[in-house]
Amino acid sequence: MIKENIEKITAEIEAAYARSPYQQGKITMLAVTKTVPAERIKELTELGFCLLGENRVQEMLEKYEALPEASWHIIGHLQTNKVKYIIEKAAMIESVDSIALAEEIEKQAAKHDIIMPVMVQVNIDDDENKFGIDAENCASFLKELSRLPHLRVQGLMTIGCIYDDPLKARSTFRKMKALFDEILTLHIENIEMKYLSMGMSHDYEIAIEEGANIVRIGSAIFGSRS
Repeated sequence: MIKENIEKITAEIEAAYARSPYQQGKITMLAVTKTVPAERIKELTELGFCLLGENRVQEMLEKYEALPEASWHIIGHLQTNKVKYIIEKAAMIESVDSIALAEEIEKQAAKHDIIMPVMVQVNIDDDENKFGIDAENCASFLKELSRLPHLRVQGLMTIGCIYDDPLKARSTFRKMKALFDEILTLHIENIEMKYLSMGMSHDYEIAIEEGANIVRIGSAIFGSRS
């Protein structure tokens, strides 16, 4: 099933990219492995898809040793007291949403003499139930992060609302792309606008059409979560 799902998703990603006016490089699929056991994830990595996203630190740590071929992104809200556990294991932290978190990542990365790639999570719809920086504060937040030498901001991430009609997500993605392009024009030192991570299993095609170059896909690969 996973092989067939990947073939379908890959074809849909390619078609969405062909429809998009923002054809600026390849689309990266991040496989979201929340609640998925390591043995099922192994089916995916054996197909060559080794870029994985985890919401919870404990889950990532449990799967880390079992999947040495994997490259892990933290995509859920990250508490400052958990940073030390993943600082040498995560390839990227997509969910930086506070100065306190950024400073703890800086502290732990400096301790291990590494540069940690991160993305800033933006609450583009001002949803009180979601984490993230408000769009109007994003530029000033990035300028504060630019002074942290062991962080390398590489883009923006958002978690959109889930609509009955996925087409309703289009306005959210358009706002994110506009913010991304605005930040690009600021040329903030130590800030690289390389990735725009948005879109999940229910709306990744629309996200790609509107400029996403990372999409986070879980249930469309592994099936519905229990």
